[in-house]
Amino acid sequence: MSKNDFILKAEGLHKSYRMGTNEVRVLKGVNLNVRKGEFVAIIGASGSGKSTLLHILGALDKPTRGVVRFEKRDLSRIGSGELNRFRNKMVGFVFQFYHLLDELSVLENVFLPAMTSRSIAGWLVCRRQAKNRAKELLAQLGLAERAKHKPYQLSGGERQRVAIGRALMNEPKLLLADEPTGNLDSATGNGILEVLEKLNRAGQTIVMVTHDERIARKAERIVTLVDGKIEHKNSGSL
Repeated sequence: MSKNDFILKAEGLHKSYRMGTNEVRVLKGVNLNVRKGEFVAIIGASGSGKSTLLHILGALDKPTRGVVRFEKRDLSRIGSGELNRFRNKMVGFVFQFYHLLDELSVLENVFLPAMTSRSIAGWLVCRRQAKNRAKELLAQLGLAERAKHKPYQLSGGERQRVAIGRALMNEPKLLLADEPTGNLDSATGNGILEVLEKLNRAGQTIVMVTHDERIARKAERIVTLVDGKIEHKNSGSL
């Protein structure tokens, strides 16, 4: 696949929820194409539907109507087992509140996706290789000395770096980041953005959701979501 090909295509996405007798329309016909190796920021105010859109792009949620295609495959036509494998192998997720497991070490949190994707026997065969990759990721993220720590012993920025390492563990083709700096101060958040920019320069496809226009400018393309619809598109700073 060349960089001119679309790795992800969303067509006519609608999403509605029932709240009692009322229907709440969150997405109202969203179309979005993402090329391989692109860094796209989706910006919008709270309630605009940007997180819902990101969850649908990563198959964490399903649209009420519309289609998401990943490498030309319609995700709605994939069975539940294969969809779980898709979420584990093809997509990495980074969330605002990290979602790390405090009972596990930093190293264990990073290699967890590799462990959960295999049977016990399969894990025993590949565990050394997986642990070595997790150590390499932590070293790349400046956290080699934190491998044996627990997440609650780390700063917010360090925890988000661990979450990025976990998201990259299975070498996903697509990285989805939902307000990755939203729980961090400005200086720490800039450090996380630098990590994402470096990953993108190395070829990682990234779609990031944010409410902050300054952060969105770090991407090479900005998509603005207003009231469940894409309003306009413009270039970022790269």
